[in-house]
Amino acid sequence: MPTTLSSKQRLSIQRIQMPTQDAQPRSRNFKEVNLGLSQAAAIAEAQRCLLCRGRNCVAGCPVGVSIPEFIGALAEGDIPAAADILQQDNALPAVCGRVCPQETQCEAKCLRGIKGEPVAIGYLERFVADWSLTHSADLTSPVLRPASGKRVAVVGCGPSGLTLAGELVGKGHEITIFEALHDTGGVLRYGIPEFRLPKEIIDVEVERLVARGVKIECNVIIGKTLTLAELQQEFDAVYLGNGAGLPVLLDIPGENLSGVYAANEYLTRVNLMGAGQRADCATPIIQGKRVAVIGGGNTAMDCVRIARRLGADSAMIVYRREEDQMPARVEEIHHAQEEGVEFVMLAAPLEVVGDENDWVAALRCQKMVLGEADESGRRRPVALAGETFLLETDVVINALGTRANPLLTATAPELKLNQWGNILANEDGSTTLPGVFAGGDIVRGGATVILAMGDGKRAAASIDAYLQGLPSRLQKTG
Repeated sequence: MPTTLSSKQRLSIQRIQMPTQDAQPRSRNFKEVNLGLSQAAAIAEAQRCLLCRGRNCVAGCPVGVSIPEFIGALAEGDIPAAADILQQDNALPAVCGRVCPQETQCEAKCLRGIKGEPVAIGYLERFVADWSLTHSADLTSPVLRPASGKRVAVVGCGPSGLTLAGELVGKGHEITIFEALHDTGGVLRYGIPEFRLPKEIIDVEVERLVARGVKIECNVIIGKTLTLAELQQEFDAVYLGNGAGLPVLLDIPGENLSGVYAANEYLTRVNLMGAGQRADCATPIIQGKRVAVIGGGNTAMDCVRIARRLGADSAMIVYRREEDQMPARVEEIHHAQEEGVEFVMLAAPLEVVGDENDWVAALRCQKMVLGEADESGRRRPVALAGETFLLETDVVINALGTRANPLLTATAPELKLNQWGNILANEDGSTTLPGVFAGGDIVRGGATVILAMGDGKRAAASIDAYLQGLPSRLQKTG
């Protein structure tokens, strides 16, 4: 922090606003919505940081980024130092700067937020990470431990697996990631649209890990191509970060009509396969003119905003609570509203209504009111008896969440699971199988990218200790 800047001067600086594409044109293209900060704007925002001794922001970060240090270096104009600090702690900083819910984590702990706006930590992380993508020659090469001779298999090339790989390759271990899909990134690539996370960002972050020695094998399905037992025989430790890819079903009449999609299928067809964006796409998609998306999380926002970009005249969010109770990021809700998305609140789906050819024609919904708070702390939606209505629609997308795919776990009965089929693991990632660790959505169920990364980072420390034969921190699972 510049010594010439007093606390009073820092407090007088207003939080910077992120420049964006104009709403109307962006609602019909897949270019990134947020345009990024200029260097001057980033430095000015960094100078708002009070450098408080409590380091509350770090406590709010699942991967423990040294936030005051990288922001302090940025405030001084030393961007290379800021980038070095950031990359020491975070294997995917350009990703996190775009999709991490900072407003409920590090920024929620910022002291400046008590009487005003918190420091825009996420915007600054993105600026520094993006700068590093084009200034690699100015960065300090990471210090690597000598080769340990130990080999670790990582199942899943998503945020959890990539984070763990980055941590462990730096500790001298040989890392091989096995990815079921034909490309890298996992949910980062198939689950998040280009307008929020450009694919070139994923490519560069992955290439950085490959340059450090991480090996990646795509088109390998653990549980089919190879079994967990075979990985255990070949490798000294195994990390399961294969996510949770099966949809939670609506369980209502008409769910199997033509024109009903699970969010994962819809997002994968569009984000990974280019459906709706290329005439020669081998995996086409129904481009509805009236699209209803059921759910209120970030996945629902991604689906409904894609529908607008694929030509929907009416793209609707159908949610059983009110807007202020939606789990989606506030920024994503705001962007969706700017882009013309309609919000149908206090509505729960009862039936997908079909036409004479079994194609979607409408969604019958139950009107709801909010009652007493439930275990989540949010007011519980209660049906208004006899109050239903029809929404005309030709495509319905179910974005109610995901659950674990049993393909891998069905071949490893020794792994203890919970009632939802998720792997039971301790806080450090250890499971009921010695040398097998797990994290991310396969343990948590559907969660955020940054929580999956945090799991990967903690498990990496545990695996490193395990491989060195150090005293175990493992606890009884379950």
